[in-house]
Amino acid sequence: MSNNNKKYHSLSRRIVAQFCIFTLILSCMYSGLVFLFMYDLEDTFIYSTMAQEAKYLNAEYDKNGQWPAPRNNYMRLHFSTASLPQSVQSDLLVDPTRGEFFGDQNKYYHLYIVKNSVLSSQASSKAAPINSSPQKETDTVYLLAEVSEMLLVRPVSGMLLKFMLVLCFVFMILACFIAWLLGRKAAKPLQQLADLVDGVAPENIPEHFSKDFPNNEIGILAQTLEKTMAQIKAALTREKNFTRDVSHELRTPVAIIKNSVEVYQSTLGNKLVSSDEKTTELIKRISDASVQMEQTVVTLLSLARNEQTSIEKTEVNLLSLIEQAVIDHSYLLNNKAIEVVVNDNTDIALCLQQGMLKVLLDNLISNAFQYTDAGAVSICYVNSQLIIADTGSGIEKGIVDTVTELAVKGSQSTGYGFGLSIVKRLCEHQGWRLNVTSEQGTTISIALTE
Repeated sequence: MSNNNKKYHSLSRRIVAQFCIFTLILSCMYSGLVFLFMYDLEDTFIYSTMAQEAKYLNAEYDKNGQWPAPRNNYMRLHFSTASLPQSVQSDLLVDPTRGEFFGDQNKYYHLYIVKNSVLSSQASSKAAPINSSPQKETDTVYLLAEVSEMLLVRPVSGMLLKFMLVLCFVFMILACFIAWLLGRKAAKPLQQLADLVDGVAPENIPEHFSKDFPNNEIGILAQTLEKTMAQIKAALTREKNFTRDVSHELRTPVAIIKNSVEVYQSTLGNKLVSSDEKTTELIKRISDASVQMEQTVVTLLSLARNEQTSIEKTEVNLLSLIEQAVIDHSYLLNNKAIEVVVNDNTDIALCLQQGMLKVLLDNLISNAFQYTDAGAVSICYVNSQLIIADTGSGIEKGIVDTVTELAVKGSQSTGYGFGLSIVKRLCEHQGWRLNVTSEQGTTISIALTE
């Protein structure tokens, strides 16, 4: 699948989303800790007040031998659990170490042990929380405080929760804004780098652009791209020089051969006697081969240069090109029981680059003749598709999907694996659709329409 089909994910948008999620989690954790701290602080204050009151009560008892009344009107002494409120008694039966209780009519109690005669004298002289040690009911004096009027956090917990939610929302808005600024700042040089190298022509590849980017990960990426593009530019320069040299070195001898044949035919050809018919035929074959070589050189050089307009499209007869390709490669059919079937529907005029189609037909037909030992090779033109099918051994399963790649060939191949690669490049160059299937034999179809 092409990378263009992948869903685009904005880097700055992802930074904003992750920053907001982090802020939300952090705000929730902070709010929870604040709530716990406030509840604990409130309970600690109440227990501290009760501890001071218990110390006073113990001191007065030791001094006078009688328990005085608590100084705080919300505290009461109880000398047995039977005198405690019913809700407190019920909860104590379930959990004797409990110190906080919910009562009827939204009342809230704290229970504190003032004195226990079972404890040692050292321990009994000090006030102890109810969960400090197991007690005997008949020896225990309790200090019960109804603290619902003293509570500050619990009555306003709903309002505090709403306030925390609003605060979290404000923090999230602030986080979104900060993250947007950070994301924009982080993504801007990346976008600049992408715009700099996107779609740039080979001859306009920028140089020394990495110095314009910050000395961080983006700068490292820019330096890497700069080195890579410099190597690409050097490779393109070498290829351009190579194609120029090949163009000169190949076209010159081909032109010499072609001109020499024409001179021979025009000056000496008419003087040949009938016994020299073989020589005449040989000269004709040399002439045809020189013309074919000239077209092939032009075609391959156009592929190397990726030229689209250097060769004009003309109206050509498909059947004539097929017949010529069959004749040129008929030597591959020697001593083979092969029937070549060219369908009449190939007798059609097409507007395309003749040299391109000639190279394509030469490669496909020569392959079909070479790798078919018996049976038939059929060529037809159906629904704007040129179809060449043979009854040969087919393409090995391991290379079916990559047979059109460069230098890929089967174990029985005697070539270099360039034929179908050239065919693929020709099709890509001309916008033709190539399809290769191989089951019983090989079938290659080319849609000769852009």
